[in-house]
Amino acid sequence: MVAADNLQKMSEEAKFNLVAYLKERQKLCEAALDAAIPVIYPEKIYESMRYSLLAGGKRLRPILCLATSEMMGGTIEIAMPTACAVEMIHTMSLIHDDLPAMDNDDYRRGMLTNHKVYGDDIAILAGDGLLAYAFEFVAIRTPESVPRDRVLQVVARLGRALGAAGLVGGQVVDLESEGKSDISLETLNFIHNHKTAALLEACVVCGGILAGASSEDVQRLSRYSQNIGLAFQIIDDILDITSTQEQLGKTAGKDLLAKKVTYPSLWGIEQSRLKAQQLIEAACAELEPFGEDAQPLKAIAHFITSRNH
Repeated sequence: MVAADNLQKMSEEAKFNLVAYLKERQKLCEAALDAAIPVIYPEKIYESMRYSLLAGGKRLRPILCLATSEMMGGTIEIAMPTACAVEMIHTMSLIHDDLPAMDNDDYRRGMLTNHKVYGDDIAILAGDGLLAYAFEFVAIRTPESVPRDRVLQVVARLGRALGAAGLVGGQVVDLESEGKSDISLETLNFIHNHKTAALLEACVVCGGILAGASSEDVQRLSRYSQNIGLAFQIIDDILDITSTQEQLGKTAGKDLLAKKVTYPSLWGIEQSRLKAQQLIEAACAELEPFGEDAQPLKAIAHFITSRNH
């Protein structure tokens, strides 16, 4: 019976072309992001914002938002402003994360980091500009057909995912943990549940909320995204060890140089891969009630553990 179930799942996945799906959705997201921020006076700040926002990347976060909206019976149109907003917030976090006072990195997505091109001062302000505009964008660009209480829920969830209860809090504990050899698994999980998984969760859950997801569905979406968020970070930790700078588009081996405790340093690479795979399987199990409509989210979950950058 188990073998039959596995064959059925493999058959379903074989019918879904993830490469084509990601390429199509990525193109939609790129066009929306490009149109979202025109260059006006003062030009330098808009150019700096666009430099990092349009620097490429997988666009997994906005695609997750769009895919969840569609799975729950919504549309790309109602979710696109929120999808753009999460990418603006994510880009802000990358700009600030790369600053000398934080991770001090020279490259991101194969390009010089924002502060290396525009200076620390403009880079900080570009991050601030993207962050503020993300919330404005959700508020004014979400179609009027979406009930305003759903839009308010999205704004609140994005704010929580970003702030001290989310990404910012995770970054603080991460900075405080550098160079310490006695960091526990509990602390490591706290860092990445907040620094990485919280925004991924907001992408997925907000897509569902915009489409009218029930409270029970929201709980399922939360568990799915928390699992893929942690798996995403575990794979990132492994890639930092096993990949080159050219593959990653950023400096490789930084965790080791910063003496950071990572999942591979606690478990080893193979055990870390196994844990990531278990998390992905648990994530996909949460989507079973949604049937074939969940194929994109399941395929993206599996992509997370198979990527090489």
